[in-house]
Amino acid sequence: MVSEETMTIRFLLASRQCELAGLRDLLESGELTGKLSVLIHHLQRERGAVNLYLCNEGQQTAEELRQREQDSLSSQRRLLAYLEQPGALTPAKSQASRLLSCAARVVYALSVLPEVRRKIAGRSLPLVNAVEIFNDTIRHLLSLVFAVSDTSADPVISRALIALFSFMQGKELAGQERAIGVQVFSAQVPGENGGHYADTMIDLIERQEQCFETFTAFSDPKNNQYWSAIITDSEFERLRRLACTRAAATGTPGSSQHWFMLATQRIDEMKRQEDRLQQTLMQLCQERITATEQACHEQQADIESLREAVSQGDSGFSVFMGDPATGKLPPQRAGWLNSEGIQPKLGQSLLSLLRQQSRRMEAQAQELSDLRETLHQRKTIDSAKKLLMQYRQLSEDEAYKTLRQMAMDQNKKMAEIATAILSVAGAFGSHGE
Repeated sequence: MVSEETMTIRFLLASRQCELAGLRDLLESGELTGKLSVLIHHLQRERGAVNLYLCNEGQQTAEELRQREQDSLSSQRRLLAYLEQPGALTPAKSQASRLLSCAARVVYALSVLPEVRRKIAGRSLPLVNAVEIFNDTIRHLLSLVFAVSDTSADPVISRALIALFSFMQGKELAGQERAIGVQVFSAQVPGENGGHYADTMIDLIERQEQCFETFTAFSDPKNNQYWSAIITDSEFERLRRLACTRAAATGTPGSSQHWFMLATQRIDEMKRQEDRLQQTLMQLCQERITATEQACHEQQADIESLREAVSQGDSGFSVFMGDPATGKLPPQRAGWLNSEGIQPKLGQSLLSLLRQQSRRMEAQAQELSDLRETLHQRKTIDSAKKLLMQYRQLSEDEAYKTLRQMAMDQNKKMAEIATAILSVAGAFGSHGE
């Protein structure tokens, strides 16, 4: 029969190995996040080109659109090739069900794009519909990034993932702002809708700032320094003010291309920041893996050292079988644990190792719990948005505005309103997944 000490050692080492396996999974997930980041960026650029193409005649916009399509298709092939690998998103990984569900939606959304592109090329798809399809596709891709972010059991990695996801979400809102701006500056907005588009611009700007605030709260000082050094172009800010004050709807010749160029420069700068965040994430994963591997080796060495000391006749008292008050063994049981060559001192030292690991895990769990609260609130709001979009036939932006207005009217946080909506929906068998 295996002794308690032997079982303790086995589980203690297995705990470290599970921690190590989880970190290696995160390193692989970081590769997936990188491919998603590239595809999202190319789809954002293609969406911008679609706006230019459908708002303006001319060979230049057609050539721009074809180039952006090729970039998207190239990055899409790389992503799908990764997902086709046997080890990608396997059920053995944590949160696999959510990951696989998000991946299924991503693949389906991408399968719709060829027909959409054909209709865009023939100018037979209304601009608002085309943009909404691209928005939905990118939203599904970001949902997969979020699902990956939700799998981390390491606080350091979780912080980096939250920072990256928040920044990617802010960048997507900047892309939507670019698309709206193209329509405004191309005079494609009817007079009665000018106010709606101006309000949408203002809303997108506010939501960007919220995302970037979350990013800076969770990012590391070096990446925050990079971000603060990025100066927004004054001409871009001028055009942004014109769009937000409805003063751009006159459609000055060439103003839509000028806006698109400046907005694209800003978004490309964001992509460089996003790449730095991705590199930071991968580096942190590798550092945590190296540190955990070292901890595993040290733990194994400690245990072997204890065994060696015991084999040489060192004495001690087992905490497993001792008196609760004194920790000492009764004289009649002083050699009880020797059947497998493990003396009482090993049991006493194992308790010390267990206490150290327990304190470390408790501290880690508390920090992780605080971080997961941020992710949980974001997930709750996202699920409530999906319900509103599904049952009230709203766009994503309209659903967000509805949630925000309800929160303002009731003087509550958006997460509280979202929770209430999901609770009511749950009573009727509906959900936001």
